[in-house]
Amino acid sequence: MAENTDVVVIGGGYAGVMAANRLTRRGDVSVTLINPRQTFVERIRLHQLVGGSDDAVVDYPKVLADGVRLVVDTVTRIDAAGRHVELASGGSVGYDHLIYAVGSGSADPRVPGVAEHAYPIAVLEDAERLRQALAAAPAPAAVSVVGAGPAGIETAAELAEAGRTVTLVCGGVLGPYLHPRGRRTVARRLAELGVSVLDGPDTTVTAVTRDAVRLADGRELPSEVTVWAAGFGVPDLAARSGLSTDALGRLRTDETLTSVDDERIVAAGDSVTPSDLPFRFGCQAAVQLGPQAAETVLSRIAGERPAPVEVGFAGLCLSLGRGVGVFQFSRRNDVAIRLHVGGRLGAKLKELVCRSTVRQLAYEARRPGVRTGWVKDGKRQDLLRAKHGETPDAAARTPGPPGEA
Repeated sequence: MAENTDVVVIGGGYAGVMAANRLTRRGDVSVTLINPRQTFVERIRLHQLVGGSDDAVVDYPKVLADGVRLVVDTVTRIDAAGRHVELASGGSVGYDHLIYAVGSGSADPRVPGVAEHAYPIAVLEDAERLRQALAAAPAPAAVSVVGAGPAGIETAAELAEAGRTVTLVCGGVLGPYLHPRGRRTVARRLAELGVSVLDGPDTTVTAVTRDAVRLADGRELPSEVTVWAAGFGVPDLAARSGLSTDALGRLRTDETLTSVDDERIVAAGDSVTPSDLPFRFGCQAAVQLGPQAAETVLSRIAGERPAPVEVGFAGLCLSLGRGVGVFQFSRRNDVAIRLHVGGRLGAKLKELVCRSTVRQLAYEARRPGVRTGWVKDGKRQDLLRAKHGETPDAAARTPGPPGEA
């Protein structure tokens, strides 16, 4: 009888669920998914939770394969030498192979006053606290949203449509990922909703107080509720466990998503930086990286050589209230192009993406390994050669700013 292989997946987000589901295609693999919550969080709907139009959670039985054991707990340390993970509850779980998919959260706030007076929105608990703060604030209260990436734009639009007085503080360019044509469409919609957009280099926030936001140019904006959507960070679990990470804390891997320290540890999602060329944060990369991380593990179990990572992008979608949206198309290597769709059709495309992402998880749970039809970026190898000085004239791409889709 064949020996059973134990695989632990840390993190039950988009990448972790996809990885766990894909692993079940081998009957001699036991899969344990460790996650701090007992429900799956649709991060691309957290702005809707804040606005009151969605709860942004899905029950795990709807997206997780029956053969996956779910452990609701938090991993506090990875013991690579001992091949086990230590849990906040005091126990531990052993593994033969580990998939590190801890995802991302709010960036560590280094601006004075942010930790005390601002409300992040990167994870479920943050969004729930923000919703409670808004419910306690009077309707005319000034609301500032700091950060003009997808999370900031969508939250500002959602709150303005609900009747809030909103100022979006960009700290630079509105929607840095967007093509100028798409950016103008977003700006027009925000103006229609009554959002005051402050952009440019002088709009960097230097301090947050209980009732104001201070900018680099000396202005002080009244703000009874300040939403902090200025970037993402990753948990420090890998670094605390003695594994190699980049400056942001992402686990460093080779092109097969295998840790540079230990071939039994593989990573996926926002918390991985393969060859120090990470992909944009968000579910679009995560749902592709999860299955590929699982395939790396399955290849090693089978004694085969793992394949290098392949990820491609279609663009970025934004909701601008419940009835309007923008779908910004991109090249497969994640560079925005002129083409975008706005208005009601843009909103329908955004909702289609949200629903289809959950459906992808559920489909992988039912038929692991069947779906392989994502578009791929054929230029990554050029980037790798350029990075190593083999083709200095290769066109390089800088990864876009953090996003949700």
